[in-house]
Amino acid sequence: MKPSILHILIDRNVGGVTSSVNGLLRSPLSEKFDFLLLNLQEAFSYLFKPRSQSSRKFKVDLIIFHDACSWKLLVILLLLRLRGNLCIQEHHYSEASESLKVPSKLRFRLMLKLAYGIANRVIAVSYAQRDWMLKYKLIAPHKLTVIQQCRELEDFLDVPIKPLAPKLTLGYFGRFSEQKGVDLLLKAMRDLQDLDLNLLIGGYGENEPLLRQLAEGDARIQFCGKLANVPKFLELCDVIIIPSRWEPWGNVCLEAKSAGKPVIVTRVDGLVEQVEDCGLVVGANVEEMAAAIANIVHIHKTSPQTLIDWGNNGRESVRGAWKKYLSEWEELLWLSKTSSR
Repeated sequence: MKPSILHILIDRNVGGVTSSVNGLLRSPLSEKFDFLLLNLQEAFSYLFKPRSQSSRKFKVDLIIFHDACSWKLLVILLLLRLRGNLCIQEHHYSEASESLKVPSKLRFRLMLKLAYGIANRVIAVSYAQRDWMLKYKLIAPHKLTVIQQCRELEDFLDVPIKPLAPKLTLGYFGRFSEQKGVDLLLKAMRDLQDLDLNLLIGGYGENEPLLRQLAEGDARIQFCGKLANVPKFLELCDVIIIPSRWEPWGNVCLEAKSAGKPVIVTRVDGLVEQVEDCGLVVGANVEEMAAAIANIVHIHKTSPQTLIDWGNNGRESVRGAWKKYLSEWEELLWLSKTSSR
């Protein structure tokens, strides 16, 4: 009988988390493991309903919790732990998010220590996130595993490499939220009124009215709406900019590199470890972002081969990422199956 793995995901609106989890469920690992994806209410019904009232399998070998831990969820995590090995995949918190969003760090870190202590294992989605967890002793090192987040990349690797146009086209795609820092990008563009380039913005979110106000009157900026086909959008762009204020990992960078696009990313969390000889890393502020955009336009004019090389380097660096991701997950799943409760 194949081991049974229950994934719990309450918030399906977090695109990177949802795409990674769904990709795992559709992957070749589904031939070796029985995967089930439920929200919290469904999971409790599945796990705690008496056998006589359920036709479904009762035993679960591993429960993987994908949502953000909180004080109110500690009891929930304890109950889940009673039903099997419990793993928390930490998609949400990082050193930059803690620095910007957490008023009481001691209280926050205590909550995380309790949550991670309940779990048999915690998965960090980047090495930067791992280093932050260990720096503040949020978890015992032997309980921590790093699996750099990934998704299926075939459609992105198939994006044709287009010749650079005389006028550079920057691209942003993702949610319009405080985290993603699109307002920083638009303020940087406002400081570069005389720079000849285009900016395509794909996505949607609660900050859209503010962003449209910041871009008002700038003919260089085009909002493309919610993207039904991200690889097609990437075909239109020469360089992708990721202006996030915090980013535990950042699938957008992975996707942009897979499409052969140079990147400009902010110096936060998991983004930094994704950029080596494939773009620029800058501070998450308007001044450094404006300087980076001006620099990339200068490179485009004076050394376009550099941008081509960066795009090729990025694409080559992620060709084996999905295979590596599945291999690391398979190792962890078998380990969890054989470990003692």
